[in-house]
Amino acid sequence: LVEKDPFREFSGPTDYGQLSFKYPKTWSIYVAESAISGGDYSAFFNPIQVDTVGKETINALRVMIRIDSFDDVTAEYQKYVEDDDEPLAIESVSIGVDDKITANRYTGTIPDTEMYGIIVTFKIRDKTAILETDSAKTFEEDFNRLLSTVTFNE
Repeated sequence: LVEKDPFREFSGPTDYGQLSFKYPKTWSIYVAESAISGGDYSAFFNPIQVDTVGKETINALRVMIRIDSFDDVTAEYQKYVEDDDEPLAIESVSIGVDDKITANRYTGTIPDTEMYGIIVTFKIRDKTAILETDSAKTFEEDFNRLLSTVTFNE
């Protein structure tokens, strides 16, 4: 029965709120920073395989849990919202199971890249979760479906 399900369940570090969501089972995952000894957590998802991770590498999904506060992360993105050359559009959205999570959704050119994507940030305990797709054109539908399945432990 599980093999027929087109999605797999991702579950992040327990100490960081155990962020969970469902992603397409055709995607591979690479955990770059596990946060075992503290610090930030990061994982990358892409269909079939995850290529060498870099600023110009397009990934279906980048997941980061930063030890920085939500307010600090929001302030970082705000300068890109106000950038006249390559502005990011910002909107407040509700995501997750039953739309219980309030998040910021940024759409536009990903900072410091040429990629047009979507970044969603929200608070998990004293940390900040960042979910990003590097290609809105290719992955927006999967990204939005994934956002509707997000849960975490308070």
